[in-house]
Amino acid sequence: MRLDKTSNPAFNDYFWENDKSTSEKMSVHGIILKTLFLLFIIASITVYVWHLYTIGTNIKWFTSGGMLSAIIISIVISVRKEWAMYLVPLYAIAKGFFLGGISSFAHARFPNLPFQAIGVTIITFFVMLSLYQTRIIVVTKKLKSVIITACASIFMVYLITWILSFFGIKTYIRGTSWFAIIFNVLAAIFASLALLLDFDYIEKHKNKAPKQREWLATWGLLVTLVWLYVEILRFMKKLAIRF
Repeated sequence: MRLDKTSNPAFNDYFWENDKSTSEKMSVHGIILKTLFLLFIIASITVYVWHLYTIGTNIKWFTSGGMLSAIIISIVISVRKEWAMYLVPLYAIAKGFFLGGISSFAHARFPNLPFQAIGVTIITFFVMLSLYQTRIIVVTKKLKSVIITACASIFMVYLITWILSFFGIKTYIRGTSWFAIIFNVLAAIFASLALLLDFDYIEKHKNKAPKQREWLATWGLLVTLVWLYVEILRFMKKLAIRF
């Protein structure tokens, strides 16, 4: 594995092969506009699912379906990068259903907790962006290696936990023990650090990669932002339960 690759599959070199088909190049402005557009879609779907939950609708299948659909769409994007323009909005819709479900459940038990998690996520994003832009944190090969290894390890732990859940086996990271809380904190920290890798990769390819790659860059940011929000929400929920 090359150390200059990010932990986010959307920013793998596979997606940035030279393309002579267009003179237009990827721009930061284009990525920002697409990201805001897709975040609006996610927020709209989340509010809709939240409304369904408040009127007594069973949203369990919305939540599970959204998560599964997002995973499938991500896999398809990984092998069919030219479909990104059409699939990334579908990914946003799927994530909207998933986030709408988990946010509704969290709000029902701990009012306003999702809003607090959103606030912390937004603050974290801009803090990491500032740290990157000011070069207070420099993205070196060694740092990339550490972040990639940690993110891959966290993903494997979640995958194994998910598989074991089908057999009724519970792992320590699903509870509210100090071990589970510490794991959540570490996951949130590395989700934050993954943003640095995304910023770095976008900066290196802006005005160089084809215009259509903006959709892939946007997808990469969404993957990281959604992961960060979920980790923060889980962490805050565990603290609320414990204390």
